[in-house]
Amino acid sequence: MNTLAVKVENLVLQFDDFKAVNNISFNVQKGEIFGFLGANGAGKTTTIRVLCGLLIPTSGSVEVAGISFNIEGNADLIKAKVGYMSQKFTLYNDLTVEENISFTASLRKLPREYYEKRKKELFDFISFNKPANTKVSDLAGGMKQQVSLAASILHEPEILFLDEPTAGVSSAARQKFWDLIKSLAKEGKTIFVTSHYMDEVEQCDRIALMSNGELIALDSPAGLKAKTFPQPLYELDSKQSLSNQELESIKALKYFESFESYGHRYHASPINLSKWNEFKSLYGDLFNIREINPTLEDVFIRLVEGQDK
Repeated sequence: MNTLAVKVENLVLQFDDFKAVNNISFNVQKGEIFGFLGANGAGKTTTIRVLCGLLIPTSGSVEVAGISFNIEGNADLIKAKVGYMSQKFTLYNDLTVEENISFTASLRKLPREYYEKRKKELFDFISFNKPANTKVSDLAGGMKQQVSLAASILHEPEILFLDEPTAGVSSAARQKFWDLIKSLAKEGKTIFVTSHYMDEVEQCDRIALMSNGELIALDSPAGLKAKTFPQPLYELDSKQSLSNQELESIKALKYFESFESYGHRYHASPINLSKWNEFKSLYGDLFNIREINPTLEDVFIRLVEGQDK
């Protein structure tokens, strides 16, 4: 039995001389919540558009829901198996909720009887309790995104691609949206999601990190933290303001694998115990020091932003 929802091997997507996606390979299991992380322009959205059948790969092989791109005409078959919610709001503000959902159903050529049944199921799923003739422009941001989610799964896709689905909505609305995502995963749907909110990405089963069109790391949230920070991570709270010159002089002594600024605090991972003890003996009095657990933000800064320095 094939347990893979997505299989990507040596994917390249090139526009003239620019490689937006450069030879990436990964698999996504059925029912997995798979996070895609990277700075703007890293290649995340381009990869998703390939997996949705919207862009044809320059080279490499892609299978989505067991369907290969390498056979002519299969892109349309893939589109029937996937749902896509883009980072930009995908509904029409000047139409009602009913009109938006009905329009989506017509694009998918769904039978009327099926559409009416499915619409009721989805309104119950997102707890939509307003009149269906409410204009989308009159909905709160979080509810707009939930209606957009309902539209993207109207045809019961096997795989759902969510590109920055909660951008710009409140924390409470984001958590409600992620409760819906988890419910879909429990039903066996595969969720492929990008986000800039690290608390959201923590809820993924595995995370792929992209930088400059390349895949630079792939693991569970806990695995990424352990691999990125094999040495302890410390928070250094400076007792007095340090100049850039003083900070650069500390960095130049090569005590740390990473030394990153977080406002007036710093997250520092020493090369080894000997280097750490040497640093503390020389500079320890300048800081309040405590050991901390690394976050995905620490991982992102170390692996993704560190490449661009």
